Amino acid sequence: MNIERTFVAIKPDAVQRGLIGKIVTRFEEKGFKIIGMKMIHVTPEIAAKHYEEHIGKPFYPSLVKFITSAPIIAMVVEGIDAVNEVRHIMGATNPQNADVGTIRADFSPLMSTNSVHGSDSVQSAEREIGIYFKQEEICPNWKTMMELIIDEQSK
Repeated sequence: MNIERTFVAIKPDAVQRGLIGKIVTRFEEKGFKIIGMKMIHVTPEIAAKHYEEHIGKPFYPSLVKFITSAPIIAMVVEGIDAVNEVRHIMGATNPQNADVGTIRADFSPLMSTNSVHGSDSVQSAEREIGIYFKQEEICPNWKTMMELIIDEQSK
């Protein structure tokens, strides 16, 4: 088993539409742990760190304008093969190409407002988690109710 951490952001459009609970539920129902979560208003400075590889590209200003337009929910998600599995749950970046049942297919009308972001690699996850979270804001050592039951039964 490859336990990984990944960064997920519920973007301004989904926050404004009241989809936080529905989106978080998708990850939890798949068995992932949310080990860090907070609502923040992304500043242009934070956006520049997050989107540094896009600085200078024609679409960069619209990325920053969108991500700073309203609060986001920043999360650290942990579980087996988290980076790839979380991206699978989110669906293709363009909602028009996303499989039915994915977050983007179900909740995103346009690519420019595609509801969620997820890290594309373990390295990106580490970098993005570091942008949004201090180490003390991550709570990795708690057990789910199922883990507690299994522990108790194995005694």
